[in-house]
Amino acid sequence: MSEPLALSVIVPVWREAATVQPFLKSLQPLRASGHEVIVVDGGSDDGTADLAAPWCDQVLIGGKGRALQMNAGADAAHGNVLLFLHADTLLPGSALSHLERFFSSQKQWGRFNVRLSGNRHLFRVISWFMNQRSRLTGIATGDQAMFVRTSVFRGIQGFAPVPLMEDVDLSKRLCSVSAPCCVEDPVVTDSRRWEQRGAWRTIFLMWRLRWRYWRGESPESLAEAYRADVRHAKS
Repeated sequence: MSEPLALSVIVPVWREAATVQPFLKSLQPLRASGHEVIVVDGGSDDGTADLAAPWCDQVLIGGKGRALQMNAGADAAHGNVLLFLHADTLLPGSALSHLERFFSSQKQWGRFNVRLSGNRHLFRVISWFMNQRSRLTGIATGDQAMFVRTSVFRGIQGFAPVPLMEDVDLSKRLCSVSAPCCVEDPVVTDSRRWEQRGAWRTIFLMWRLRWRYWRGESPESLAEAYRADVRHAKS
C-alpha cells in the first residue's frame, strides 16, 4: 500500500495581525483532514504570532526574511510534502485533491496557477501572463503556492538564504530534478500591493528586477533596489 499524503503548509509572516486569523481559518479543513500548518514569524511587533497560535500546529520565531522563515518551517515539518503559502494567498477548495494526485505521480514539485483578487481587467491579464510565463519557463514564484516533496527539498538544501529571488532560485534547482506539476485551479492572491504601488509600476519593477537577476546581479543588490522603489512609492 502506498504512503498517504501528509501535507505541511508553511506560512512565513511578518506584521500580519490584521489578516492572519481569517487567513488561517481558511486552512482549518486541511488540519481537520490530518495535515499540519506551521507559521513562521519573522519577528513581528504587532502580536501576529500570538494571534496565529490557536489556528496552527506550530508557531516558530525565525530570522526576518522569507527564505530563512520557510527553511525554519521546513526543518520543523513532519509531512512528506511541503506547501509554501503566503499569508495573502488563498488555496482553491480543490487544493487537497490536486496535491494527492501530485503525490501519486512521478513529479517532484509543482505550483498552482495564480489569480489576483482585484476586479480590474488588468489583473486578469497580469495573472494570465504570470501563469503562461511559469508554464513556459518552469519557474514559479512564491505567489503561486509552490509545493515539493520534503525529501527533495531537503536534498537540495532548501531555499538559498537570500533576501530576494529565493523562489526563482529554488525553481531553477528543482527544474533539474523534474518538470513542475502545474495545477490549473488558481490560488487567489490579494492584489493590494499592486493597487497601492500601482499595477504598471509593479509590473515594470518586477520585470526589471528579474532581468537584472538573470544578468547575474546579486539578490542583495536587487533587494536594495526593491526597497528603494517601495520607499519612493510611499513618499
